[in-house]
Amino acid sequence: MAIAHVSPGTSTHVNPERSGRRIPYLLMLPGLLWLFIFFIYPLINLAETSTKTRAASQETGAFVQTYRFANYLDAFIEYQDQFLRSFSYALMATLLALAISYPLAYAIAFKSGRYKNILLILVIAPFFTSFLLRTIAWKQILGAEGPVVSVLRALHLIGPDTTITASSFAVVMGLTYNFLPFMTLPIYASLDRIDPRLMEASGDLYANGLTTFRKVTVPLSMPGVVAGTLLTFIPAAGDYINAAILGNPTTKMIGNVIDSRFFRIVDYPTAAALSFTLMAAILLLVIIYIRRSGTDELV
Repeated sequence: MAIAHVSPGTSTHVNPERSGRRIPYLLMLPGLLWLFIFFIYPLINLAETSTKTRAASQETGAFVQTYRFANYLDAFIEYQDQFLRSFSYALMATLLALAISYPLAYAIAFKSGRYKNILLILVIAPFFTSFLLRTIAWKQILGAEGPVVSVLRALHLIGPDTTITASSFAVVMGLTYNFLPFMTLPIYASLDRIDPRLMEASGDLYANGLTTFRKVTVPLSMPGVVAGTLLTFIPAAGDYINAAILGNPTTKMIGNVIDSRFFRIVDYPTAAALSFTLMAAILLLVIIYIRRSGTDELV
């Protein structure tokens, strides 16, 4: 039987510190693989599709790679109205959600007492049902026989033949309702972390309730406001369900155009170019907004 001989100057000891450094990377590997397969690779494929042109045979779905970057300019010029409409609807929905969510989050954080958990459950309760079903339900609420129209008619604010559905108002209301929890929860998280002693100290310095709210509460809650507005504006700008169900042909958003180009007209290059243009526009607006709001650490 042969016996392996190890010279005195040779060491078989494995450095535990070096092995320990590899463990975090090994743990990250499944997540990175998932990210590449389901996010990075589809983006690369989408970018490649956006510069294609239809084949000369005019066969449906047949496209060839010609690296035609003019697809982006053509798509934006043709659908600039839908772009502007999407961002304006998203902005209005975000402002309405903020106006509703801040008082609600403030009440839950400081005034709810032992009912805090119950109120939080009620805030997230809409997530227990489908986004599509919630939007259809909102269509019934705003319908001609729904409670909103009935109350407005009883108050003589609208005529007997006036309807709210199939309008820009209905689309904005649907966006506001569907994304309201995305605004409420971050604001509540910021308010709940505020040390009550800071507000007590403000009172000791002879500040009234309004001054304390304006000088102490609002600045300390700004990270939640910024996060909430981003979580509301970004998905609202790309949404197409609310415009499809609650709107009409004149209220179509860019998401509806992308959906139509992908699945009905089968114009993949234009749809891909519109998708990338939308992503770039949202990213630019988010960066500007974060810089302006003074929360650069969120970038």
